[in-house]
Amino acid sequence: MKKFYILFAIVFTTCFACAQQNESEVKAEDPLNINYTTQLVVPDLNIPWGMTFLPDGSMLITEKAGKLIHFKDGEKINIEGPPEVYVRGQGGFMDIKLHPDYNNNGWVYMTFASSEGENDGGNTCLMRAKLSDNKLINKEILYKAEPNTKKGQHWGSRIEFDNEGYLYFSVGDRGNRDLNPQDITRDCGKIYRLNDDGSIPQDNPFVDIDNAKTAIFSYGHRNPQGMIKNPFTGAIWVNEHGPQGGDEINIIEKGKNYGWPVISYGINYNGTTFTDITEKEGMEQPLFYWVPSIAPCGMTFVNSKNYPEWQGNLLVCSLKFKYLERLVIENNNVVKREKLFEGIAPGKYRNVIQSPDGYIYFSIEGKGIYKIVKE
Repeated sequence: MKKFYILFAIVFTTCFACAQQNESEVKAEDPLNINYTTQLVVPDLNIPWGMTFLPDGSMLITEKAGKLIHFKDGEKINIEGPPEVYVRGQGGFMDIKLHPDYNNNGWVYMTFASSEGENDGGNTCLMRAKLSDNKLINKEILYKAEPNTKKGQHWGSRIEFDNEGYLYFSVGDRGNRDLNPQDITRDCGKIYRLNDDGSIPQDNPFVDIDNAKTAIFSYGHRNPQGMIKNPFTGAIWVNEHGPQGGDEINIIEKGKNYGWPVISYGINYNGTTFTDITEKEGMEQPLFYWVPSIAPCGMTFVNSKNYPEWQGNLLVCSLKFKYLERLVIENNNVVKREKLFEGIAPGKYRNVIQSPDGYIYFSIEGKGIYKIVKE
């Protein structure tokens, strides 16, 4: 059965309706009487793409242009020896994530646009390194997508670990929807799974397929810029950009085909269609999709006691409309949406994470990183 979602106009701090499977309408409810506000904690950032917290409570922040910043005790320190970043279009220095056992092994993982390899241009690269006296050392390239291209769109890229310690990262279709996403012998338009040292897990879905890219875990993706482990189930969730309409949330499963561009709820930016179908046997339906597109980016689940009213909710950044969206999810259906903190700064809302101490932080381009607190 198709999943249909009827999206109504959003009003700041007011919940609004969407429709679920079988087109049953979920009525908008009055907003909860919650007084959350924001504090600007890291000012004067340009495009803060990724962020993660170190054990001492300080923060590592990637700037798209190529800087890695250590924010500690109110001071921004530029880390020496960041990766060599190929900045083009949407590509640059992207995500950053600590190893789950960072306290013992010290590994930090990063994705970035790289020009390494054959052909002009670049593609998405995954690297790990260690941090010592505000320098990156022991740098290791774990995966470099191929081929390089001068196209500036759809690099991905987020990083996540699952409960078993496997490493997932995303690479967009690099603007080549007709070749890359549906072909498992080609990189791009994929979610990849590796061991933490970059080796290929023996049970990856395509390890026995001739010429397949054996790091691939799922395929048929367009441009996944949000990825998070569901802390309640352990499943890996992603969001990804559609074209005009058809942004999606998907739960990633081994070997599954998520349909791009064969099926989609979107159309071309010029208003023409590129597919006549929204479902096909052997291709997964999204858990949820947005029409119109909101251009989703970073996302996080809330499981913190600091926000009891938001327990189990999913927070998603909207690049296009410049707000933070709260999604209430029941039995893998979105039953309610709420628009949060619209327009507190003019830039795009790029990323959102929950810190180890349970507070939510989100970044806005041209401004910085905000913390959500009770008034």
